[in-house]
Parts: sequence; C-alpha cells; structure tokens
Amino acid sequence: MNHSSLDTALVDAKLSLKFEGELTLYNLTKHKKKIDSIDLSGVTDVIIDLSKLNFLDSAASIFINNFQQQISNLHVELLCNDKEVLAMLELVKEQKLKYQEISHRKKRNFIEKLGENSYKNYRSFLSFMSFMGELFANKIHYLTSYKNIRYKEIIFEINESAIKAFGIVALTSFLIGLVVAYQSAYQLKLYGANIFIVDMLGISVLRELSPLITAIVIAGRSGSAFTAQIGAMKITQELDAMQTMGFDPYRFLVIPKIIALMITLPILIFISDIMAIIGGMVVANLDLGITTDMFLDRFREAVDIKHFLVGIVKGPFFAFLIASIAIYRGLLVKDDTQSIGFNTTKSVVESIFAVIICDAIFSIAFTNLKI
Repeated sequence: MNHSSLDTALVDAKLSLKFEGELTLYNLTKHKKKIDSIDLSGVTDVIIDLSKLNFLDSAASIFINNFQQQISNLHVELLCNDKEVLAMLELVKEQKLKYQEISHRKKRNFIEKLGENSYKNYRSFLSFMSFMGELFANKIHYLTSYKNIRYKEIIFEINESAIKAFGIVALTSFLIGLVVAYQSAYQLKLYGANIFIVDMLGISVLRELSPLITAIVIAGRSGSAFTAQIGAMKITQELDAMQTMGFDPYRFLVIPKIIALMITLPILIFISDIMAIIGGMVVANLDLGITTDMFLDRFREAVDIKHFLVGIVKGPFFAFLIASIAIYRGLLVKDDTQSIGFNTTKSVVESIFAVIICDAIFSIAFTNLKI
C-alpha cells in the first residue's frame, strides 16, 4: 500500500490538517477516525493542507467535501497546488450540486402531469399515424404487381403465426364452448328450455366469442413474437444493415407478416367455431340429454349463415390491428433489452384493447344494419 499520513496541529484555536502521500478509499478510515477524535469546540480556523498530496480518489474527495460542509461555520482554508487534486475536488462538488438540484426539484402538480401525459399521448398518436401512412403507401405499392409480392415470406409467416397456433386456438375454443354451455345449461334446465342452448351457443360463439378469443390468443402469441423479433433486429442493427444494402424493411418484413395474419385469422376463427360448438355439444349431450343429431338439426334451423359470416368478416380487421400494433411497437424498441420487454407487453395490451374496440364498432354497425 502506498504511503499516506495525516499530521494534525492545534495552535491558538487554529487547527491544521496536513495530508501527505495518497488519500484513497483504502486509507480513508484511519484518517477519519483521527479527525473525529479532535475536539472542535474551541476551534475557529481550520487549514486543510493538501500540498503534499500525490493522489486523491473520488471517495476521498467526497470525504473532504463533506468535512468542509460539516465545519462550514468555521473559517476554512484549503491549501493545494496540484491541478489534478483540485480538479477532482471540483468535480465532486459539481456532481453533488447537481444531485441536490434534482433531489429538491419541485413536485409536479396534477395539472402539470395531465398536460405532460396528454402531450406524450399526442406525440405517440402522431407517430402511429405516420407509421400507418407509410404502411399503407408501401402496401399499395406492394400489391400493384405480382412481382412485388414475396410469396415465400408470406407462406413462412402463415406457418409461423397461424398453422403452429392451431393447437392452442382449438383447445382454448373447445374449453370456452364447454364452460359457456355448462353455465348456461344450469339456467335452462330450470325452465325446461334445454334445446335453446343450441341457439344461444351458436349465435354467441359464431358472432362474438370465437373471433374475440382467437384474436386475443393470436395477439398474445404471434403479436408478441412480431414485436420481439423486430425489436431484436433493431437492437442488433439488422434493420439498418437491410436499408444499407437497399432492402426495404417494410417490403421484406412488415407487409408479409400483416398479409399472412390477415389470410390466416379467418381460418383460425373457423377452427375456433368448430371446436367451441363441439365443446357445447358435449355438455348438451351429457348434461341436458340432447343427442348429436338433435343438436345439429336445431343448429341448422336456428342459426343463420349470416352469424358465421359476421364472425369471419371480423378476422382480417382484427389481424391487421394486431400485426400493425405489434410491428409498430417493435420499431419503437431502443438499444437495450429492457425496452423489448416493455414494448412487447405494450403490444399485447394495446392489440387486445384495439380488437375489443373494433369488435364493439362492428357490433353496433351490424345491429343497426339488422345483420
């Protein structure tokens, strides 16, 4: 360990502290104990002599600064000619002032927070509309010629985002149909209206439940994957590399994902319809004594084809919202891994919210149109 010493002298109410050698974190404790043992009650002047000091680290600089503040009621004189030592002391002092300024910053009131959040939401809305404008412009250009369409990428995305999701969508829909039918069966048995479970289950599943459940599952599965994939590519600068090589990320990454999901979500809704109806059919048979033939005959009579088509029509719109929001959130990822998690979470939440809003608009429109 390098030489370090502290000489103290108290003469006529004047205290002299003379440091020599190196003053660092490793030898700071013994010097602090020595200074703390000095009685400062009769002292009026303090001289801190750093002229013989060879090196001063940040911990020792903080100690000197704190000691000066502790004896601020006394006359303090600092002796030092070394520019590096003085620069370290000044740096610590400036940083402490900045920290104090941040710590004592006035808390914002409700109006300020509301204004700031409103402005952030306004900027986010403008950013999203800019993204949508660029997306539509590229999509129109993409579809103007068969040569522009990248069939291999679309087929790959269909496999990744839809075909591999058949299992989870089918299982979820089957369980939803099972639960809805089971809860409804108890109420219908009280009035002897067992057969009406077919009407209720068929219309609710085909029009609302299957499209919503499928969209929510895809938003959590494929939407989050889109965000994470685009975000990871942005962090690793793959998007910048594509642009440098003359490849348009919208043409090669964004639009194939959106088109693939718009093609496959109606198919997934169709699978969901079948599995949910099968789940309801199982409960109707076991709990209400309705045979499969009776169930299907009543289903054919009570449920019009329009209810099925209403659910299928919602698919492309839900898919566009899910894919667009997921990709937009992926493009917002910053150069840190924490940002991927944050934007992936926001992607799923915003996609589900957008799907529910879109479904509500469809319900109002179809009801007014008597469809």
